[in-house]
Amino acid sequence: MTRDVEPGESRGTRVRVGIVVFPGTNCEFDVAEAIRAADGEPVFCWHADAALGEVDAVVVPGGFAHGDYLRPGALARFSPIMGAIATFVHDGGPVVGICNGFQVLTEAGLLPGALIKNAGLRFRCEMAEVVVESTRSPLTRGLTIGTVLRVPINHFEGNYLIDDAGLESLRANDQVVFRYANNPNGSRDSIAGISSNGGNVVGLMPHPERALSELVGSSDGLALWRNLVAGCRRQATV
Repeated sequence: MTRDVEPGESRGTRVRVGIVVFPGTNCEFDVAEAIRAADGEPVFCWHADAALGEVDAVVVPGGFAHGDYLRPGALARFSPIMGAIATFVHDGGPVVGICNGFQVLTEAGLLPGALIKNAGLRFRCEMAEVVVESTRSPLTRGLTIGTVLRVPINHFEGNYLIDDAGLESLRANDQVVFRYANNPNGSRDSIAGISSNGGNVVGLMPHPERALSELVGSSDGLALWRNLVAGCRRQATV
């Protein structure tokens, strides 16, 4: 499902963002719209492929990969594409996991911690305010710490869990990227999103691809996508 650059075709400054699709993924087209709105080019990558193709960044979108059997992300971590993503991460490539994508990245060991059922066992579908806590992730490098974004959430297992040592490590290494202003799901330390120790992998439960216009309640998500695309473009010109 990827499209490589044709012979003689110049990539120029085009930023190609791979969007991984599993059976049960349902947010891939929302992410594609967000990438286009940020002046990037979306490229769909099927989970059974062993290679990503020519992409500058990767997004693992939301949904119910493999029907959330066993637990969210538990089966998706074994898909062939995850090996390619791990290599991409090792080489410093930016990877974003949203909602179910965040769950997949934790199950695959690319991000620390785990996502468990929300406090009170309630499905949460609402607008949430999240606070930018770090600018070292691919989504937040162009923002200011303390910025409050209005972004929707839509999950049942978005309660972020990590042990004491892991939490201290996240804090010490500036890996907490987003916190909820009003914790809706019981996440430890009100964490809404984190990054890897290297900073190039970020996972978050809120859906910035659903916050592109005030017509849908918020356009705050667009800044995150513009940062992702702009960062890739800068890297391509280095």
